[in-house]
Amino acid sequence: MRVDSENTVVLTKHHGLGNDFLVLALDQVRGEFDWARVARELCDRRTGVGADGLLLMGRLGERHLAMTLHNSDGSRAEMSGNGIRCLVQAAHLADGSPDAAVYSVDTDAGRREVAVIGRPDGTLSQLRVDMGEVTDLPVPDGWAKLECHPDRPVRHVSLGNPHSVVGVDDVDAVDLVELGSRVPQVNLEIIEPGPEADAITMRVHERGAGVTMACGTGACAAAEAAKAWGLVPASVDEVLVHMQGGDARVAVDPVTRRVTLTGPSVFVASVSVSL
Repeated sequence: MRVDSENTVVLTKHHGLGNDFLVLALDQVRGEFDWARVARELCDRRTGVGADGLLLMGRLGERHLAMTLHNSDGSRAEMSGNGIRCLVQAAHLADGSPDAAVYSVDTDAGRREVAVIGRPDGTLSQLRVDMGEVTDLPVPDGWAKLECHPDRPVRHVSLGNPHSVVGVDDVDAVDLVELGSRVPQVNLEIIEPGPEADAITMRVHERGAGVTMACGTGACAAAEAAKAWGLVPASVDEVLVHMQGGDARVAVDPVTRRVTLTGPSVFVASVSVSL
């Protein structure tokens, strides 16, 4: 980054289950910037601060935010279930709000409601996100490159951003870096049932970021697919989604296909940078 005292800003770093983000409040910024370039530089884990993505936070009113997300490669993403929890935690801590609070967040995928449901200390928050409806997508271009067996369950869906969910026997046996590189334009989730009756285990290769420790929209897509495929009992209201970075819970309405994501956000640090 170039040194310019006139454009020094404070970022906060947060993570949701190891999926980490830098949050930049836009009220600090003067002038115009190439945010794709800024994201690439800041998110670089060797020469920057390091993160899976950069979240630009705008203030639209009391507890009303705008979120713009750039992945670590600079590309723009419509929505992030972990990212939106990190964004709201940043706003909530800055506001000095009471433990319980509800924020509206305008994203490229539409407006989402986020409830802060618990803050036991100054670094860890629990949040619940109304993620909207899961909708079907056509088969993405180049899908045949994955060479999936025709009997393997596959589901292509959107939560504002594109996902392809594949059922596998053992998520750890898959070379996800190689597989994800064949369809880089979608978020690829591989899932297996269990180990608990109400749970699935998931790994993810994210569009614009590669393999990450967790994905909130991916957890929602995977949970909805698991319910549809019968990997968890129909009586289960919330699916427990195990990911490398930890666990999230996803409530799925089987009729409307509306999903709610519950999980943590952790404040890591504040850092000053020159844009």
